[in-house]
Amino acid sequence: MSALAERPAGLPLAESRSLSGARPWRSIAIASDMAAIEAEWRALEARALVTPYQSYGWVQAFVATVGAAHDMAFRHVVLRDAAGIAQAILPLTITHRRGIRFAEFVGGKHANYHMGLYAPDFAASVDADAARAMLAEIGAAIGGLDGLIFVNQPTMWQGVPNPTALIAAGPSPSGAYKLALDQGDCDGTLKRSMSAHARKKLKNKRNRFAGFGKSTLVRAEEPAEIERVIDAFLAQKAVRFQAMGVPDPFAEPAVREFLRQAATPGLSVSPPLELYSLDVDGRSVATYVGAVQGSRFSGMATSFDMESEIAKTSPGEILLVDLIKLKCHAGITVFDLGVGEARYKTTICDDRDELVDTFLPLTAKGRAFALFSRAKRVAKRRIKSSPLALKIAQRASGWLNRRRGTEAED
Repeated sequence: MSALAERPAGLPLAESRSLSGARPWRSIAIASDMAAIEAEWRALEARALVTPYQSYGWVQAFVATVGAAHDMAFRHVVLRDAAGIAQAILPLTITHRRGIRFAEFVGGKHANYHMGLYAPDFAASVDADAARAMLAEIGAAIGGLDGLIFVNQPTMWQGVPNPTALIAAGPSPSGAYKLALDQGDCDGTLKRSMSAHARKKLKNKRNRFAGFGKSTLVRAEEPAEIERVIDAFLAQKAVRFQAMGVPDPFAEPAVREFLRQAATPGLSVSPPLELYSLDVDGRSVATYVGAVQGSRFSGMATSFDMESEIAKTSPGEILLVDLIKLKCHAGITVFDLGVGEARYKTTICDDRDELVDTFLPLTAKGRAFALFSRAKRVAKRRIKSSPLALKIAQRASGWLNRRRGTEAED
């Protein structure tokens, strides 16, 4: 059932009054339709601590495509001060799993960072007790929840603590790698972050890459170019996941539509996603999808052509380095490569965002589910911290998925 169906559109936003005047919010409102709070959202976004994945444009495109395809229910939480001005917005989706109903941040695995939007002074004034009270009130205002589960939350954003991360149960399985860009010295940025050995290897790869023809870094902005780059990205991803023996999370049509909508410029606003392709003689050999917010560029996904000799020259890595230089010249101050471990991330980046998970049960069923979910995340973190255990887990996952595929064909 959709969020709009659960709450008649003609009813006003539900509100829950804070129990303490000392808290930095006076009221909590729940909106099922984000269009009803677009003006507030965009106004807060302009001054807020916000990741690219909670921008109005990114969330709106996700809700309209992936959310609609999966009949997701959304609850966008607005916390206002005594003057009625929005100080925080938490974009949430309601998930049902194993008989449990819980709220989580919008985006799932397609969003690297899960966080609310916060006015800086608001976030700085919230301590752990206030954060716990805030989430309890949000749960009561939404109603019928067994808990709130927030994963992959940055502990800090722009030097300010993330309120919902203050009551985290522990670190997320993976961190997120990033690179601070030195304005006016883009080559110096990479020299600082990459070892001499890594730079020499990249130079050798680039020399071999040049032998395949003339290359161009292209940003897709026109409809035809957007379609071409999306086609290349999805085709390259399909080959990659098939080789790994795991399901392709980009295969469903709604994801294609999300990429298209989010990368298409609006009449008065820039698109939340940017699509790039490294072309050789007009053919895409690597692609990059990034989310943009303020002076930060966040890598969402990358792919490269695995089925040609050019793959041996690491075209994805060449594209990434060229894109970092491009963004450095454009005034971007932070370039992150998203959540998860990969050799190219540690090669290029010299810093990372620490991520944590918060589990707040609201019922007895919620407590049991929170314990189960937390245990799974702890196990995943331990596996990822051991190269041998990770290799065994990846092989087992690939074998199980191939077996499922064979059984389905039979």
